[in-house]
Amino acid sequence: MSSSPLSGAVVSLFAIACGLSVANVYYAQPLLDAMAETFAMDHATVGIIIALTQIGYGVGLLLLVPLGDLLNRRKLIVTQLLLSTLAVLVVALSSNSFWLLAGMALTGLLAVIAQVLVALAAHLASPEQRGHVVGLVTSGIVVGLLLARSVSGAMADLAGWRSVYLLSAGLTLLMAILLWRVLPRTEQPQATGTYGALIRSVFSLFKEEKVLRDRAVLAMLIFAAGTVLWTPLVLPLSAPPLSLSHTQIGLFGLAGAAGALGAAHAGRLADKGFAQWVSGTALLLMLLSWVAIGFTQSSLWALSLGVIVFDLGLQAVHVTSQSLIYAVRPDAQSRLVAGYMVFYSVGSAVGSVSATAMYAWAGWIGVCGLGAAINLLALIYWLATLPPKPVSVFTAGHALQHAVTANQPMEQRRRQVQQHGEE
Repeated sequence: MSSSPLSGAVVSLFAIACGLSVANVYYAQPLLDAMAETFAMDHATVGIIIALTQIGYGVGLLLLVPLGDLLNRRKLIVTQLLLSTLAVLVVALSSNSFWLLAGMALTGLLAVIAQVLVALAAHLASPEQRGHVVGLVTSGIVVGLLLARSVSGAMADLAGWRSVYLLSAGLTLLMAILLWRVLPRTEQPQATGTYGALIRSVFSLFKEEKVLRDRAVLAMLIFAAGTVLWTPLVLPLSAPPLSLSHTQIGLFGLAGAAGALGAAHAGRLADKGFAQWVSGTALLLMLLSWVAIGFTQSSLWALSLGVIVFDLGLQAVHVTSQSLIYAVRPDAQSRLVAGYMVFYSVGSAVGSVSATAMYAWAGWIGVCGLGAAINLLALIYWLATLPPKPVSVFTAGHALQHAVTANQPMEQRRRQVQQHGEE
């Protein structure tokens, strides 16, 4: 990374900060049953905890992330981390379901700082390494997202679910201090105009950039499938005959992390021009993974395999999508990621609510059928929006020569063949 202002240590810190921020959104997934018991919430509607967090995340993506193109990013990032610390404390200290849901919504709203960091990393990286850097920082998000389930499950068994958020508040505050020290003090030229114009320009980018539209829809679909998998998973695993503890349930986050770490290489492949090939292969893997996931209640090994393959595919599509959209408009990277990730948040929220409702109605097999259907739709959409295959000079020349030759009289073509044989 010699040609990039980002050192390996700074990239690692970016990845850790992103992971901690996004983890705040996902700690609740293996704790839904405990939270439901604490606040007397019904299992069929407990998915609202995750859905409100994702709605908050979506609002933050639209209203806060674009500020990275307008304000000093160092101050913006640190301020949001400090506010995020307070939001997590609201969750930890909530006395009723209202404060729990309000705290979760605020936590989601402020967790979008991870996307400001990704956009900043993409801006600071050299063009030939942008996909690799985005892949590394995004892998931090992935690991944070998945390990959040393991950490929260283990801590809930040891000290109750509130301890998870108390620890998170301390780590978030520590990260605010570290980033204040290492973030670049010099800034890129900022966008001009008002805040309202900045937000409106996010919608203009959708009209102007086809790659943003296509990849945003894919994000909505794959992350809807992701929350269809992860949100209700605690329910069959904690119920008889499996009756797993929160710690054991959280360990499946490690299986997902193993698959997602492999997706860090997707950025390198995108840099080499294989983004579409990676996307198609990853979407197919996600679809096939539901076969193994369907055997959850009879084989935890099948679930582990399915989770690894599923998260590998999901993160590979996510990394390649970001690599493609960041290359479109370097002057608007915060707004590009805001527009793209809004669709991610919408998909995640819809997936969370529909998954718990489906589980109550049709059980785990119904959940798997829903997830597979969403993944199939994503694969079909990817195929339908593939850019036309470019025609090379060699191919065009060969086709032209063939067309000319086909119109020649038979005798003239025979003489040409003879001359070629004599040569």
